[in-house]
Amino acid sequence: MSFKRLFSRSLSAAPGRLHFAAHSHHLWPDASFDGHMAAWQDAADLADHKWDKVFGEVIPEAQRHIAAELALPDPASIAFSPNTHDFLLRILSALPMERPRVLASDGEFHSFRRQSLRWAEAGRIDLITVPLDQLVETAAEGRFDLIFASQVQFNTGRVLDGIEQLAALARPEGPWVVIDGYHSFMATPTDLSALADRVFYLSGGYKYAMAGEGVCFLHAPPGFAPRPEVTGWYAAFDDLAARQGGVGYAPDGRRFLGSTFDPSGIYRINAVRRMLDAEGLDTAAISAHCDALKARFLAADPLPGLTVTSDGKARFLALKGPDAPALYAALTAQGVVTDLRDDVLRIGFGLYQDAADVDTLLAILKS
Repeated sequence: MSFKRLFSRSLSAAPGRLHFAAHSHHLWPDASFDGHMAAWQDAADLADHKWDKVFGEVIPEAQRHIAAELALPDPASIAFSPNTHDFLLRILSALPMERPRVLASDGEFHSFRRQSLRWAEAGRIDLITVPLDQLVETAAEGRFDLIFASQVQFNTGRVLDGIEQLAALARPEGPWVVIDGYHSFMATPTDLSALADRVFYLSGGYKYAMAGEGVCFLHAPPGFAPRPEVTGWYAAFDDLAARQGGVGYAPDGRRFLGSTFDPSGIYRINAVRRMLDAEGLDTAAISAHCDALKARFLAADPLPGLTVTSDGKARFLALKGPDAPALYAALTAQGVVTDLRDDVLRIGFGLYQDAADVDTLLAILKS
């Protein structure tokens, strides 16, 4: 089955391009264009009063979509920001100790890796990193204030097993558990209903949510990090809260809000979710489509010199080997979009591809 009609603008913009990097810059569906235009039209029609609609209608709709996707009991636990790095800064600023002890896997994305290494270099945190399969066991030792791990690792495609065990360790007084879901949100069905009162979860629209950049979100468990030190004026909710020592905070996810932002990404994610609902496409159905494409690719055994390191649950294949850089360059020269992480070639599958695309890729690899 083909769903290319849902992506006609992105596909027609570069007819010769074969895009197999859905795990990176996922192509935008036509619905996202409509959402983006709606944001512009509201800004033109409502001017200063657009924020009444953004906070009264647009954000609550997006919160409902995300809460439904993750089985979160309360959509109000969700806050939005232009990027996940903002949330990382605010979470760490809320820890009460002078030098938090931080545990992470050794395969985290650049936003966390760079910032955490710089904090460690400056003496702001004590940082311990371990291989993913040692994370849960190390966390159970009980010597950490913050535990950070990706649900799916961006470079290898390996999946974190043991989120439940990590959540069982979490306490409002510490440790706090932060799950980076950027490579799993809307790529694999995720049910946080039993963990929502214990773990932070962050992700965004750039990848499988198909909504582009500028629309990242955080689920913040109630009672954890009530007063981030890094804060913006949207985090205050009313005059009563402001009497609490002069700087008040909303009791829900809004306590992690910053200041003025571009809301167009939130319009886009709402439009995309409405499109998927209208098409009867949930994450399980999209995953089934992509898994079939991935299986078709793997059945041909097109790259015997590379080793698959990714977990079967990941939406992309991570193929490791010394030939990966040269192969990436050759594919790029043929108009095939993939990406490279050191000696790992990543090939990602999306809703805008069909079996003919896979066959074309296989033919190019054979040549």
